[in-house]
Amino acid sequence: MKQSKQVIKAMENNGGYATLGYLYQNVNVQDWKTKTPFASIRRIVQDSRFFFKIRPGLWALNDYRDKVLERFNLKTGEKEQEKTFNHTYYQGLIVEIGNLKNFKTHIPNQDKNKLFLEKPLKKVCSLEDIYEFSYPTIVQRASSVDVIWFNNRKLPYAFFEVEYSTDFQNSLGKYADLQDFNSKFVLVGPIEKKRKFEDIINIDIFKEIKNRVQFVDFNYISALHTKTIEITELQKVIRL
Repeated sequence: MKQSKQVIKAMENNGGYATLGYLYQNVNVQDWKTKTPFASIRRIVQDSRFFFKIRPGLWALNDYRDKVLERFNLKTGEKEQEKTFNHTYYQGLIVEIGNLKNFKTHIPNQDKNKLFLEKPLKKVCSLEDIYEFSYPTIVQRASSVDVIWFNNRKLPYAFFEVEYSTDFQNSLGKYADLQDFNSKFVLVGPIEKKRKFEDIINIDIFKEIKNRVQFVDFNYISALHTKTIEITELQKVIRL
């Protein structure tokens, strides 16, 4: 079977769409006569005769366009529906990256039944309840952060807030309250909001965390998700 047909078949088996990571895991590339099969998959999905891009790292078949967009409530182009999809999509990618890196992952209770693609986020993250890593008031504050990665000592390694349309102050307020922990603080948003982030982080009330908060754009999260799965798949062949 041709390489492109294998990619198409894998997408069809997944309902007409797939992340690049899913394709890396589900397309049998062992017989491909190439030393760079993952690069070949990335090239194949960019063929507009057969595929279209939904979001960075997420592709679908042209023959399934209406069905897939309707499934994700993206067919009408309504801003609120797109905002909801974007938030849970990138939230899910961050959780999966954390899982692959062997962290325990947590999302807020109010997000557990929201869908990452077609799977409830509670089925993606590894923790049902947040670890009691500090005083109750601190744990309660942390429990509202979009994604937390916990290390093997049950302490927060990294906090992630996905910002799509707000001005970052609520997320930065959470990070200010959690600054006494030796954790990474990450804000994830569209690249065009980076300037807004820089304006807000320079407000005097955030001076204590100014040099600790990283802004990461959506494209970077997508690329990191894809690359993390690629490395995981390669390590199945040779453990280094």
